[in-house]
Amino acid sequence: MICPACSTALPDVADYCQSCGTDLYPDDQDIKRRFFSKPDEPVASFAIVSSIMPRGATRHPQTYRIAFTIAIGVALLASLFGALPIAVLVAAFAVPVVYLTYLYDVNLWKDAPVLVVGIAFALTGALSVGFSLVWKGWLPMRVSLSGVPSSPSPIAILLLVLLVPIVGEIIRQLGPVLLASRPKFDDLMDGVTFGITSGLAYAAGDTLIRQWDLLTGGLASAEPGQWAPLILLEGLIKPLIIGTASGLAAAEFAGLGKGYDGFSPRYFVAVGIAVGANAVYALGIYLLGFVGTPMLAIFLQIIFGAIILGLLILRIRAVLQLGLMEGALTTAACSEFFGGVSKADMKVCSKCEMPLMPAANFCNACGTQTEAAVVPTSVVAQEPEPGAADTPLEVSSIGEGE
Repeated sequence: MICPACSTALPDVADYCQSCGTDLYPDDQDIKRRFFSKPDEPVASFAIVSSIMPRGATRHPQTYRIAFTIAIGVALLASLFGALPIAVLVAAFAVPVVYLTYLYDVNLWKDAPVLVVGIAFALTGALSVGFSLVWKGWLPMRVSLSGVPSSPSPIAILLLVLLVPIVGEIIRQLGPVLLASRPKFDDLMDGVTFGITSGLAYAAGDTLIRQWDLLTGGLASAEPGQWAPLILLEGLIKPLIIGTASGLAAAEFAGLGKGYDGFSPRYFVAVGIAVGANAVYALGIYLLGFVGTPMLAIFLQIIFGAIILGLLILRIRAVLQLGLMEGALTTAACSEFFGGVSKADMKVCSKCEMPLMPAANFCNACGTQTEAAVVPTSVVAQEPEPGAADTPLEVSSIGEGE
């Protein structure tokens, strides 16, 4: 990309010229709202695949959509025929397995895949099973969506709204915090990925324990089709809610700029939002279980869960946009074309913490003047010089290794 005012070569994701500060899209805000991972989508979109799998969105996103459809379809088909053990088992692991396949497919952390999967997935899954066994045993009645209790229980509400969301989020943050505190895993995109992975592992363990009666109960003979909505809720909506909420929190721990932000006020606010989202979801699902017939209750629960998931998807896309821009600008600043500085010597914007190009006068992301900038008295618009290089950066390669 070339600046129309001063003919400076720019990173492909730039909104402002690093040399003269020109706003590259003053009259086209839609361009600024494009999702870097998939430019044909706006940032404010409900696209699930490009939201939780941003690095694979430009490669073959249809593959992941098909994988999701097949996995959930198998679970729903099993539930329609009353094969509840198969349906619950597939529902518990459908989204996590597809997500782990995505991590392998895009070759993330190629030098340490076992460490990442072990800490972010296996550890969280094991802790989830143990914790779910404990708190489920404290309930005075069944909370499983397979059976509607006679009346709400204050103890159950306290457990589902306070204890489970708080302790559950602490468990889900252990792996991401351990990983994001390592220098090779400290960027925002890694934090989001660790959080989603941990959240999906927790959801799988939680589903296995909460639906244990269905998992071990054999075939259902009476109206087996009634279980399909439950499988959709447990196999798709719940894991995505838990995963995206934990991903948002872990992203704030990793943060922007050099190193990880750690236990900052922003991180604790994000953890509070994750806890709140899961608490509202748990309370809504629980109370809606008392509305009308079991079938009506589960359909209302699906609608309620979809609304919460939609809000979380919108939020995580905004966070991912920052991570994608940070990665693209880092790649540009470290490339020979723009000066080739090392990551250790790379400077960041004092306002938005985005990487700055070598000798930049302005930030490409927010247009803020750098401390060392010399403001030109005038900028004369001119046409780009013939043969000027235009070297766009592939956003799909962001963050794939140090």
